[in-house]
Amino acid sequence: MSTITHTANAAWHLAARPVGLPTAADFTWRESTLPDLAPGQVRVRNIWLSIDPTNRIWMNDADSYLPKIELGEVMRGIGIGRVEESRDASLQAGDLVQGMLGWQRYCLSPARALSKLPPIPLPLSAHFGLLGHIGLTAYFGLTDVAQARAGETLVVSAAAGAVGSLAVQIGKNLGMRVVAIAGGAEKCRWLSDELGADAVIDYKAEDIDAGLQRTCPDGVDVDFENVGGRTLDAVLGRINLGARIALCGMISQYNATAPEPGPANLARLLMQRGRIQGFIVLDYLDRAAEAAEKLIAWHLAGRMKYRLDVTEGLEQAPAALGKLFAGTNTGKVLVRVSDE
Repeated sequence: MSTITHTANAAWHLAARPVGLPTAADFTWRESTLPDLAPGQVRVRNIWLSIDPTNRIWMNDADSYLPKIELGEVMRGIGIGRVEESRDASLQAGDLVQGMLGWQRYCLSPARALSKLPPIPLPLSAHFGLLGHIGLTAYFGLTDVAQARAGETLVVSAAAGAVGSLAVQIGKNLGMRVVAIAGGAEKCRWLSDELGADAVIDYKAEDIDAGLQRTCPDGVDVDFENVGGRTLDAVLGRINLGARIALCGMISQYNATAPEPGPANLARLLMQRGRIQGFIVLDYLDRAAEAAEKLIAWHLAGRMKYRLDVTEGLEQAPAALGKLFAGTNTGKVLVRVSDE
């Protein structure tokens, strides 16, 4: 890939609030000169940029669990990069860090806002494909929020995505019977043949209600929910007594231009004494080492796989975001901004 001097930067800025699906017109590409570092700051060269459904939430004209991105600001995004210059004793040139580096080639950031990455016996990209916010979400969503137990039936929606594919495998490692919901025969084959799902539902070829009746004849104990909408409603119709729903995401709703009606099967939570709990990965940052130890051990033992869907070049970041909502990705969507 092309290289630039340390004084030049390029970035995607938020130009407009998307209406429905985000498009290239919602972003503006700008090149600029980097300012000098202030005390306590570091300059980081972005290597890997994570593309996540929450990018779309941050683009709305409303605060969420983080403040909205203001128009004209650099598009927010989680990145992994290498420190190239530092004016803070806690980080040195050459250190690998993770944080909100943004959709840009270089980031000037307070050192305290970044996390120094520990060495791992895996490629650097595994911090996004297996560990990091993806791994924490899948691991603690099941073990802490859903309190998953061996022998239970687990349903995972958007199961071929970054978080969903890990949740499927974590469920199997916990001794659960896992039913994966995904779109397309190729994704479903990957989930069953390589990741070990006990049953799959291809929502493009089969009604989800019918699929759940077929694959969950004894009901659903745990739902790792990434989609919301009609998918969540269908699962609610099959929950068992004491079922737990870990609400990780609602990607079916993120581009809606008007509110959708609430679940018709919500009363099932009452009748079955079920529980639905939303959670955000920020709740578990202080326990990252706990999850990483388990996930790395499972991976090295051949019991956890991860797949990267890599787009080359920062210039293609808007197109990479589009993959998530078109459902064309399998595994974790990343943009390679520069060489490691």
